[in-house]
Amino acid sequence: MSDLQRSFAKAKLAGLPFNPPLPPGTLLEEDEDERELIPEPSPDDDSSSASSASSASSTGSTGTIKPSPSKHLFARPKGIESGHHRNLDPLPWSDFFSQELYLEHFTPNAKLTHHVYLTPPGSKGPLFVTHHGAGSSGLSFAVCASEIRKALPEAGILSIDARGHGETTYQRLKHGTHEPMDAEELKADWVLDLSLEVLSEDMATVVRLTQAKMGWVEFPGLILVGHSLGGAVVVDVAKAGKLGNAVLGFAVLDVVEGSAIDALGSMETYLSSRPTTFPSISAGIEWHTRTRTIRNPFSARVSVPSLLCPTPTTFPSSARPPARPFSSTMTSTLSSSSSPLPADEPITTHFLLKPQPQTSRRTWTWRTDLTTTSPFWHSWFLALSSKFLSAKGGKLLLLAGTDRLDKELMIGQMQGKYQLQVFPDAGHFIQEDLPAKTAGVLVDFWRRNEGGVLVLPRKVGEGAVIGGSKKVGDVGENKIGH
Repeated sequence: MSDLQRSFAKAKLAGLPFNPPLPPGTLLEEDEDERELIPEPSPDDDSSSASSASSASSTGSTGTIKPSPSKHLFARPKGIESGHHRNLDPLPWSDFFSQELYLEHFTPNAKLTHHVYLTPPGSKGPLFVTHHGAGSSGLSFAVCASEIRKALPEAGILSIDARGHGETTYQRLKHGTHEPMDAEELKADWVLDLSLEVLSEDMATVVRLTQAKMGWVEFPGLILVGHSLGGAVVVDVAKAGKLGNAVLGFAVLDVVEGSAIDALGSMETYLSSRPTTFPSISAGIEWHTRTRTIRNPFSARVSVPSLLCPTPTTFPSSARPPARPFSSTMTSTLSSSSSPLPADEPITTHFLLKPQPQTSRRTWTWRTDLTTTSPFWHSWFLALSSKFLSAKGGKLLLLAGTDRLDKELMIGQMQGKYQLQVFPDAGHFIQEDLPAKTAGVLVDFWRRNEGGVLVLPRKVGEGAVIGGSKKVGDVGENKIGH
């Protein structure tokens, strides 16, 4: 730099106001706003739906605005529209489970290859067997599974992809043979059987196949855990005794008979309002978090990719969906509270549509089409409450709100027939929104039922026994036989 340039620069700098240097780590006001409005969740962060007492004073993974007089509370949070300030990269299943299994099973008319994620239990640990909701996959329990292992390192987790979901495949065979049907034998209007009876039989079969594959002489203690439709499945398995006395208890996550059946009337409208395609897997993750379908972005990064598959270039005319591509600039009017069903994900059918050669511009669509299963919807939840209350084993009902309880369950709860846990700040996907809290409740539930007796915590200030149960010592608990 010449002397002339140097003197000119000094003259310019002399006319500027002096600002002292900022201490290390200090954020500019704009950066601080963005950090506060859009926190980056960690694997353990489920604070987005913490207790109602703490939610008013803390910011969770949902991007909830923390009240502060110095912040622009009514301005649109920066970064929400484009997602540039959030990591939306998919996470691998291997971060949460130790192995995956493909278990073949033949019926007179089909070959099923059941896909499951597994972390085997220790020598004395229980096995939590999880079943996802309609349209979801076994990876909806991925983060929760790792949290279970943190709370109980000896525990095992078996997370199932139901037929027509995830990587579980179904191949139709010529009757009585192992030969696949010819193309002309396949009917275009055929729909995969997802009735409750079939799904519950599948679950019991998968547990037995896993036992054989792993060489277990006998079952470890089983805790069955089902979310939404999966809740109806585990209740049916327990009620029918399909896994015998190995089942210590079962947990149902955010589904009850009354509200589920009432919601079915608006289900088709709800599904038709969703995007049918996404330009990328990350865009699908973004849609789930922006609409608060899944409120924990960390969990969405592992669960959402399994819900999508490459879009076929051509659809059968009867199965062609209306074009509703998702764009990161589109404004969604949906929220998790607008879901009419404790039913879960939108989807298009991998078992109806054969993969086609991809175009140069790949898009992604839903792996399973929930609309094709509408003939089964009502039967999934029919008599769910009575079966839940009468099935053998410890019982846990984990809800996102007490308004979901129907009359039969309210009476049963007052009689002490099951354990009720409510997370009022969670969305429908409780195990994804609050994985650590859900895991803690499940581990505690196993500990209470390990000896084959349901132990319910006594209500505060309660002096009488509940439902004819006997008070145990001075620990303030009640035991109720199964």
